[in-house]
Amino acid sequence: MRTNALPRYDMSDNPTGCCPRFHTESWEDALLHFEGKSFARAETRSVMHIPVNMGSVFSRVLGKIDAHGGYGEDNFIVLSREETPWRAEHLFATEEPLEGEEMVTLSGDFFTKVFEGPYRDAKHWHYAMQAEAAKRGTANAKVWFFYTTCPKCAKVYGKNYVVGVAEL
Repeated sequence: MRTNALPRYDMSDNPTGCCPRFHTESWEDALLHFEGKSFARAETRSVMHIPVNMGSVFSRVLGKIDAHGGYGEDNFIVLSREETPWRAEHLFATEEPLEGEEMVTLSGDFFTKVFEGPYRDAKHWHYAMQAEAAKRGTANAKVWFFYTTCPKCAKVYGKNYVVGVAEL
């Protein structure tokens, strides 16, 4: 396990021109080790878990990342987690600080699990990640989700893959 490394996200398989087709192989049951891994942190507002400004927040942050040369295939992930029914946190992996964005780092060991299904199943996926983390010795683990495709691309591909990432 390489420090601060992520599984490869194949940007070249992109028939929609929006979100690349997600390949699950390297993401299922991956172990991640971060030491001061850099992320831009942003928040979105929600109404009872339904995001209301996600498009504008993601466009803003991803636009800044693109202006700095974009993502590499080995450093692409956006970690999302609901903090309350009214607010969610999003961590965008980035190689360098983004002006005007809150920068944070993550350190520790994490594991991944790939889920497939509608976004409304996230509650069940969260419980599954918590149960797996408990089996691995971590109670009440922090859990994030990497939503690999937008709803429009998921419809085109016929699959909606979501990667659970839990801290150990």
